[in-house]
Amino acid sequence: MVGQKSSKAQSVFFHVFSCALGFIMIYPLLWLLMSSFKSNDTMFHNAFSLIPEKWDIIQNYASGFKGIAGISFWTFFKNSAIVTVASVAGSIFCSLLAAYAVSRVEFKGANFWFGCIVMTMMIQYIILKKVGLSDTLVSMTLPWIFGYAFFIFLIVQYMRGIPRDLDEAAMLDGCSKIGVLFKILVPVVQPSIVTASIFAFYWIWQDFFQPLIFVSNPKNFTIPLALKLYTDPNSYNNYGGLFAMSVISLLPVILIFIKFQKYLVEGIATDGIKG
Repeated sequence: MVGQKSSKAQSVFFHVFSCALGFIMIYPLLWLLMSSFKSNDTMFHNAFSLIPEKWDIIQNYASGFKGIAGISFWTFFKNSAIVTVASVAGSIFCSLLAAYAVSRVEFKGANFWFGCIVMTMMIQYIILKKVGLSDTLVSMTLPWIFGYAFFIFLIVQYMRGIPRDLDEAAMLDGCSKIGVLFKILVPVVQPSIVTASIFAFYWIWQDFFQPLIFVSNPKNFTIPLALKLYTDPNSYNNYGGLFAMSVISLLPVILIFIKFQKYLVEGIATDGIKG
């Protein structure tokens, strides 16, 4: 009887603690959402409160979508979408090819070239500026589109866990190296590809510093840069519009996570097929 009471008390404590911890973790998102409903002049009267003193939902979201200096928020959203989709597709495709070359194709200096891949990020800005591609959407896409060191490393580690017997058996059946990659290896390493794609989406969608370096024209700003425009220490700060558009910008991130969370967990937890 005593053991049952103790077990029940532990269960209650665990659930209460879990709920409290969950609320603490989700509180910043709840605060952001509820702040997007507050009026600009009462927003910081009681900053920790989730309940607005004065509701101003329509004004906040309308002013947010209106944008800044005649540039609509949809322009920034479109820029982010173009840069993110093109960068994710190019980055994953090229990273897959590079990972296959490093992990499955035997050639002299493979490790040297793998090291060079890791070092490419150091010279991106210099190259783009020299060829006159700074301050364009292309300048934000190109550094990603030809592969990314972390994604190559991730896929390489996954591929190295796959027995080479699969490659040899496929080649005996007349399959080319490219055929081995896309017909044999890609279906097996799919979790690592999806994981890399999700990471790429998150990093590119919320990237602030790379667009800040490459772009100066507001018409080419992505969402992270554009949100900074809603606050100006020398003039009026539209915090309502800032929080409203921050909520909108989080929707694709949340939807991607809900849709692909099982692949994300599988890709991180699995080291590949052990031979």
